[in-house]
Amino acid sequence: MVSSKPTPPRRGIAIAGLRGGSGKTLVALGLIAALRRRGIAVAPFKKGPDYIDPSWLSRAASRDCHNIDTYLLDRDIITESYLTQNSDCPIAIVEGNRGIFDGVDVEGSHSIAELAKFLGIPVLLVLDCTKASRTVAAMVRGCQAFDPDLVLCGVILNRVAGERHRSIAAGAIERYCGIPVLGALPRIAGLDLVERHLGLLPVREHPEPDRIIGTIAETVEQSVDVDGIIKVMDRHGYPTLTSLTGGIPAESASGGITGTAGPSIGIIRDSAFTFYYPENIRALAAQGARIVEIDSIRDAELPAVDGLYIGGGFPETHAAPLSANVSLMRAIRGAVERGLPVYAECGGLVYLSESLEMKGANYPMVGVFPLRFGVATKPQGHGYTCFIVDRGNPYYQEGTVVRGHEFRYSRLIGAPSTVETVFSMERGTGLMDGRDGVLYNNALGTFCHTHALGRGVSWPEGLVALARTRMA
Repeated sequence: MVSSKPTPPRRGIAIAGLRGGSGKTLVALGLIAALRRRGIAVAPFKKGPDYIDPSWLSRAASRDCHNIDTYLLDRDIITESYLTQNSDCPIAIVEGNRGIFDGVDVEGSHSIAELAKFLGIPVLLVLDCTKASRTVAAMVRGCQAFDPDLVLCGVILNRVAGERHRSIAAGAIERYCGIPVLGALPRIAGLDLVERHLGLLPVREHPEPDRIIGTIAETVEQSVDVDGIIKVMDRHGYPTLTSLTGGIPAESASGGITGTAGPSIGIIRDSAFTFYYPENIRALAAQGARIVEIDSIRDAELPAVDGLYIGGGFPETHAAPLSANVSLMRAIRGAVERGLPVYAECGGLVYLSESLEMKGANYPMVGVFPLRFGVATKPQGHGYTCFIVDRGNPYYQEGTVVRGHEFRYSRLIGAPSTVETVFSMERGTGLMDGRDGVLYNNALGTFCHTHALGRGVSWPEGLVALARTRMA
């Protein structure tokens, strides 16, 4: 439990855009790096369910990025996380997702605009100026009129073609909208963040992430009024955390937090499996687990673990080396047959299946679940999910309602009619026929990602409890 003593206000700012791909991540990365060059520690946050952008923000900040999302998490949890995570940082940067007002309905529920108003932080709007100049002022004016309660504190122009372009766009915004243009970024030569179907290439797969972040930082230093952004934050009033009723520890838990005498939980964490919320690993440690990291490509044997957690990632881009590591897959399959508790999400579910077919080639996988997958050209599940636990399993009580999210191109191409599932999908696609949560022995695989601080999420407790019974 966190200390209930008063917490000083944390200055912060939200980075939003009119749509996905407008340059929010670019600005957030560069601003974090530029602030660090000034000796200012920054607490990075990402609105919405996401793993890839946070991996880059974590790299730039040299500390965990935490996701805060009003669909997945209750507001008291979000408040506590925002004001206490990375407690040594006086400034927080919150990167939005999609467009500034985009949510799950016409009211914009769970949008970055609603989150910024709830947290009491101003918004810096990033505008893609490709083939537009004066018109961008109408876009800003529209945002101001659309939600007068939102504090738009400034604008950063992105993909500016030259000085004349910048001058017209910035002049129009400042004249007609009354807010400052705090930067204008050109197209950055040599920038190669590389995008794939989920967005940016994950940090662990990029050959030169620090060079990329350095290039972005240099451009932001030259093209953005970083000191002006600091002044904007200084002028804004912020809420404080006056009382806590329990919840999460104040410090980040990624990177080796372990219990001292509890069961060992293996986590497959490498370039193929990178999708982990820090809080999920922390939740295992909070139950007393000792964390053991495993590389699915390089480790030939399964360490002596009492349980296993396999997160999401990109098994489809690593199919050949995953399939080639026969000894590890055989060891995992044998351990599951002997009752090893395993919780697997999305890519982890695919890894535990019989096979993955890509471009006419068939890659044998672990073979725990009698499922065969292919890879489609379009998303097979995308967005927020909600499932009801309606059958017995070691990780959730029957009747529990759980919120999560899914985003996958993996396509189920073969499954027996006898396959057992334990979740009924209330929202989202799931595995098949409106269901998810395939169960075999003590192994459960699901296409739904969940956040350990979300209401009803109990699999970390279940995994550690089951693992504890295996300790000899």
